[in-house]
Amino acid sequence: MNRMIAPSVLSADFARLGEQVEMINRSEADWLHVDVMDGVFVPNISFGFPVMEALKRCSQKPLDVHLMIVHPEKYVERFCDAGAWSVGFHLEAVDDPEPALQLIRNKGVRTCLTINPDIDVKRLLPYLDKVDMVLLMSVFAGFGGQAFIPETLDKIRFVREEIDRQGLNTLIEVDGGINVNNAKDVFAAGADVLVAGHAVFRTKDPLRAIQQMKA
Repeated sequence: MNRMIAPSVLSADFARLGEQVEMINRSEADWLHVDVMDGVFVPNISFGFPVMEALKRCSQKPLDVHLMIVHPEKYVERFCDAGAWSVGFHLEAVDDPEPALQLIRNKGVRTCLTINPDIDVKRLLPYLDKVDMVLLMSVFAGFGGQAFIPETLDKIRFVREEIDRQGLNTLIEVDGGINVNNAKDVFAAGADVLVAGHAVFRTKDPLRAIQQMKA
């Protein structure tokens, strides 16, 4: 199993964004997580294509894009073109995820399906062999700084058992409330990638925090 960390740029100091991305470049982080919010699917608005393109220019880490938007099929190709290494969207945002997934695949970009904590994790099962990764939200999408929902651990174990049973290489990513105190338990439950925002960008020693979460 993998132990990867993807710091969420949503928690960075936007007044020093280039400097903060350079810090992540120097760190042991594996990816840079990019949360895109439209103010409709979730109450907040974050950023779009111009910021994505800027991140692509200065980030040495792959850009892991999490779309919290309605009608993701209208935008996934543009995020691929803007430099995304992986693009994920919410299963509950579409009637059928396959068209949007195919658009991402056609661009040669990795695919991901995401669910919020109130969505039955079993809804992901038909797609485990059709995506590169599933993202289990351990808080409700749209706000940083929320506390980790403990019941997520059981969902991770459930998905991990099914991935292993089918002999798949699908990764499990977990996002929300991750910190140095719970990272070990989340990895132990079967996660491959942890998204961490405040635990990286709002701490005195981000490089050390990333090391501790991976250890």
